[in-house]
Amino acid sequence: MTSRRKFIKLSALGASLFSTPSVFAFRGSVNKPIVLSTWDFGMQANVAAWKILSDGGRALDAVEAGARVPEGDAKESSVGLGGLPDRNGRVTLDACIMDEEGNCGSVAFLQHIVHPISVARKVMEKTPHVMLVGDGALQFALANGFTKEKLLTKESEKTWREWKKKSEYKPVANIENHDTIGILALDAKGNLSGACTTSGMAFKLHGRVGDSPIIGAGLYVDNEIGAATSTGVGEEVIRIVGCHLVVELMRQGNSPEDACRMAVDRILKKNPSKAKEIQVGFLALNKNGEYGAYCLQKGFTYAVHDASGNKLSNSKSHY
Repeated sequence: MTSRRKFIKLSALGASLFSTPSVFAFRGSVNKPIVLSTWDFGMQANVAAWKILSDGGRALDAVEAGARVPEGDAKESSVGLGGLPDRNGRVTLDACIMDEEGNCGSVAFLQHIVHPISVARKVMEKTPHVMLVGDGALQFALANGFTKEKLLTKESEKTWREWKKKSEYKPVANIENHDTIGILALDAKGNLSGACTTSGMAFKLHGRVGDSPIIGAGLYVDNEIGAATSTGVGEEVIRIVGCHLVVELMRQGNSPEDACRMAVDRILKKNPSKAKEIQVGFLALNKNGEYGAYCLQKGFTYAVHDASGNKLSNSKSHY
C-alpha cells in the first residue's frame, strides 16, 4: 500500500509535469534566425529584416526595419504613407512594438508621421509609458526628430472621394490582398521580437482604433514561449485578446498553427453569423523557430524568410 507521504510526493511530481511551460519541451536544433510577415507585402518587409538578422542583428531592429518598408511605400493603401483615410478624409495610423524582455511601446490615432512603428519604439525606450495617442503622440514624435508630412496621397484621396458618393461602410475581407502588417522575428541569439503597423480600416469613424496598437490583441511576445500577431477586423481580435491567447495556447503545448486555429475558433464560437462576413487571421512563431497561421476566410497570405530563402505561403482557413 502506498503511504500517505509517497502519495503526496507522487501527486506533487505529477502536478509539476503538467504545469511545466512548453518551452522545456523544445528539443533539437532551432530554426534561427527567422522572420515572418503578414500578407504579400511581407516579402519585401522580410528582405529588410533579413539583412539585419543574417548579420547577427537583434530581432527588435529587424522587425522595425521590416515594418518601415510598407509604411514608407505610397502604393500601399493600408499602412503608413498612402493609407486610406477615415470617413473624414484623414489618415490615422496605429502601431506597436515589443522586445524579448517584455518592453513595449505603442501609438494610436497618430497623424502626419510616415513611420509610426519607429515612434512606438521611441515610446518604449524613452518614456515610462506603453501607449501615446492622438495629438500627444504627434507632439512626442515631433519632439523626437520625426517630420510632419502629408500622408493622404492623390490615389487614396481619389478612392475616398469615390467612396463618399454612397458612404457605405462595410469591411471587405482580403481587400487588395493586404491589411495590417504584423512581423515576428527570432534572432541568432534565440530572442524574439514583434511589430505591428496599420492605417486601420478604410473610411472608419474618425477616432476609431483597432487591435494593431494594443499589446496582447494585435501583437504579443513572450520570449520563453513565442510570439503572435494578427490581421483583419480588429474589433473581433480585441474581444478575445487574440495574440496573448495564441501565445498562451502555445505555452500549453500547442503548435503555432493549432494555437492560431484555436483562437479563430474562439471568434467563431462568440459570433458565428458575423464570422462568415469578415476576415481575421493570426500568425505565430515559437521559440523553436516553428511557425504557423490560420484565418477565417481563404486568402490570407504570409511570408517566411529563413536560411533557406524567402517564400510566400497561403494560410489554412476555416471557410
